[in-house]
Amino acid sequence: MSETAEPKRPVEVRVRRIHRRDLNRTWEFLKLVFRDVNRETVEYQRPHSKRRFVEIYDEDDIEQLLFEVGDQIVGYAECAYEAGGEDSWINPRYFEKRGMRPLFVEELAAHPDYQGKGVGSFMLEQLQHLAHLRGCTHLVLEVAENNEAAMRWYRKRGFYKLDAAVFLAQKVPAEPELLPPRKIRQQRPRAKRTPSQAAR
Repeated sequence: MSETAEPKRPVEVRVRRIHRRDLNRTWEFLKLVFRDVNRETVEYQRPHSKRRFVEIYDEDDIEQLLFEVGDQIVGYAECAYEAGGEDSWINPRYFEKRGMRPLFVEELAAHPDYQGKGVGSFMLEQLQHLAHLRGCTHLVLEVAENNEAAMRWYRKRGFYKLDAAVFLAQKVPAEPELLPPRKIRQQRPRAKRTPSQAAR
């Protein structure tokens, strides 16, 4: 009699708002999720420092959501209802001019072991739900163009490019700090002294 593997039961993913006690393990989760992407991008794809991440917790108009299976974090979503913050490069007039009321998705991170299993779709659906409740018309986010898997995932779900902002670099002609070898005049050979001259 051949044994057949039992079908895997679906797991339940719960969503809740983050608590202060979750900050350390959520930070470790984000480092795990973005480790490989951050090695290959100019701009970090997560908050620049743990200190900044902890500060975000106390800011108004920012939602931080944890998605868990049991007590394991499998997803994290962060969104803002305003384009704000001291380090924001977002131009609110761009959206006003186009009649857009965006919900800004600051982070959307799924655990590598749970990617492709519906966690990302559940997170996106939750953000769409929040946007709808707040009267927002669009979800707006930034993703590195060389994060090809993420780009495919978002495009498949109807996201489109808003702007053509791309990091550019120009190579500066460099000169070595140290000068190249230089030819100098040869020293004239000294006349050899004979023993009789040396004795004088």
